[in-house]
This record gives sequence, C-alpha cells and structure tokens, in this order.
Amino acid sequence: MILRGLVNFLYHTGRYVELLFKIVQKPEKSSPYFKQIIREIDKVGISSIILVLIISAFMGAVITLQTAYNLTIAIIPRYVVGLGARDSMLLEFSSTMIALILAGKVGSNIASELGTMRITEQIDALEIMGVNSAGYLILPKVIASLFFFPVLTLMSMIIGILGGYFATFMTDQVTTSQFLYGIHWQFNPFYIVYSLIKMFVFAFIISTVSAYQGYYVQGGAVQVGKASTNAVVYSDVLILLFNVILTKLLLGS
Repeated sequence: MILRGLVNFLYHTGRYVELLFKIVQKPEKSSPYFKQIIREIDKVGISSIILVLIISAFMGAVITLQTAYNLTIAIIPRYVVGLGARDSMLLEFSSTMIALILAGKVGSNIASELGTMRITEQIDALEIMGVNSAGYLILPKVIASLFFFPVLTLMSMIIGILGGYFATFMTDQVTTSQFLYGIHWQFNPFYIVYSLIKMFVFAFIISTVSAYQGYYVQGGAVQVGKASTNAVVYSDVLILLFNVILTKLLLGS
C-alpha cells in the first residue's frame, strides 16, 4: 500500500514537472498569448476583487472586536488591538487565507474549464493544429495569477485594516486614536514584502496544480468534478505546507 502510494506520487510529480516544461516552451505567436493573458486577468483576478474585499473587511472587523473584547488585563495597552489587527492581516490573512479562498474559487474554475475542454476533445483539436495546448491554455492563467493575486493581497491588507478601524466605532473597549496608534507602532515594512512573496508562490501553486488536474482528466463530467475537487484539496495542502516553509525561511532567525 505504501509502495503503491509512493509510486503514484512519483508518477504525478513527474508528469506535473513535464507539464511545467511544456507550458514554458516558446509560443508559436505572441499576440494570441497576450490576448489570452488579458482575458485571464479578468477571469482569475478582477472577478475575485469583490469577494476578497468583502471577506477582508469583515475579517478585519472581527479580529479587532475579538481582540478588544478579550483584552481584559489592565496593564496591556489598548493600542495592542490595532497592532494585532495589523499584523494578523499583513502576516497571515491577506496572503495565506486569501490564497485558500482563491484556491476554492479560481482553482476549481481552472480545473473544471480545462477538464471540460479535455473531455470535449478541444485540447486534442489544438494539438492536431500544431498548437502547444498546454502553453496556450495554461501559461496565460499562470501569468495572470502571478500578476494579479499579489494585487489582491494588497487590497486585502488595506480593506482589512479599514474594516478594523470602522469596527472601533462598535465598541468602547478601544478608541480610534488608540487603534491608529497600534497600526503605526513599530511597523515593519518587510511584513508586506513577506506577504507578497508568499502570495506569489501561492499563485503559482494554485494555477499550475489546478491546471494539471484539469488538463489530464479522463472520462466524463464526473471525472471533471473530481478533478475540480482535487485541485482545491491539493492546492490547499501545498499552500499550508509552503506557508510553513516560507515563514521559516523569511522570518526565521
């Protein structure tokens, strides 16, 4: 059983790496790829803005309120509420949590789209015409994700902190001035860089793992659904794994 699982893991890892090499092969023409990238930016990025902003605003507010209500020790200064909201958004939520959400929304969409194209033989038709189907279909998705996911992270940071600020009007445990002081207190700009680096890696994981699951679908609609589910599950696991690795590499002493 263990040997079979190891063989299966090595098989899929090798085929995944092979797909990556196929994706980055020199395109036949650059103009169709550019148009595809613009379309994918709209599909994987712009269409996710509203969802990311809504979730970030509410999470920023909830983090602020929970911290304020549980800060019962008198010797702890109240500006810690703003500090906690800032660091929570910058270090974890706006990168890792948003990536997990995007894996569910964008990753499943990529897998189902490519899976549907595979079972309807559209990918085979591209191959017959001499088009590098992996490059034409997947590379624009990867580039769009690498470009726009960090932008979503920055938006999430800003809206999350604003959500926390407006939440201070809902409680008398902390004032707006104390919250703003905590936001500025010992601010480390590298936290933003750290979060963007993580999201850049997560964007690559989501786009390529989801594309792999959809590109090699065999069967019918049921298999497409399974590929979509696997894309989310495997992407989430890898995101959490690389979150630990990157945190150790970038923040570890």
